[in-house]
Amino acid sequence: MFWWIVKIALWALAGFGASRLMKSGEGMIWNIVLGLIGGVVGSAVASLIGLKSTNVVGTLLISLGGACLVIYLYRIIAPKFKK
Repeated sequence: MFWWIVKIALWALAGFGASRLMKSGEGMIWNIVLGLIGGVVGSAVASLIGLKSTNVVGTLLISLGGACLVIYLYRIIAPKFKK
């Protein structure tokens, strides 16, 4: 149970880091939400290619990559719905 709380906190931190890395202009709360989604996506993609994080640094790096991917996809998809 404790590890899931740590993972959620790391996913939120990854969302914040990805927003800085990708220079996202969205609000902080939205970036944290995208980071949470990105953490799940990053973990899923990593497991599909055979990577597994066993520590905090690995989880943070995988989540950061997933959050960057989610922000990138959001930038592609979101303008189509704003019309």
